[in-house]
Amino acid sequence: MNKEQISTIYDSPYVKLYDLQYEKDRHYYIASRREKDDLPALAPRERYRDMLPDAVSCFVVIRVKGQEPRLLLNREYRYPAGQYVLSVPAGLIDKGDNKYPDAIVITALRELKEETGLDFTADDEIKVVNPFVFSTPGMTDEGKALLFISINRDEMPKISQEGAVGSEKFDGYLLLDKKKAEEYLLRGRDEHGVYYPLYTWAALMFFMGVSD
Repeated sequence: MNKEQISTIYDSPYVKLYDLQYEKDRHYYIASRREKDDLPALAPRERYRDMLPDAVSCFVVIRVKGQEPRLLLNREYRYPAGQYVLSVPAGLIDKGDNKYPDAIVITALRELKEETGLDFTADDEIKVVNPFVFSTPGMTDEGKALLFISINRDEMPKISQEGAVGSEKFDGYLLLDKKKAEEYLLRGRDEHGVYYPLYTWAALMFFMGVSD
């Protein structure tokens, strides 16, 4: 596909709609956060090796000395769902961070602070689980990096959601041990009957494999 086959239908700071004319009189419509010149649809395969994602999702595990590890999940309002849903700390990569080789780590630690109030210390750990996964490639080219953050403390740290910015709205959080995490996995929804996002499912699955 070349740039001449793509036209912009709608343009805003956070989402854009494009018409991809993949054959004569045949169109495919996608949502994207990217400018037209930066669409993955135009990228050669070799560029995927170092393509920067749009955002990050963090699997945050709290490890308090002498206690079982616990997975931290936020209850965040998601406008398309019209509900508070169980979510992992997540956020978009700022344009100013794109120039840094560790942009996804910078973003992850910023979102950790904003959404949980937790500061990353020398005793904590962070690692990239996957540098780029597509969210819903049938509708959008949005990609996210998945990161694991282990918060290691002698005592339970204070968690706060007062750092929410913009449209972010939170209604508490959960700290799940593995037994509770397994219940959420088997149920496929939260205790209120609300379905959770794919990234929450991924966090639950990942947490089940975290060593005690």
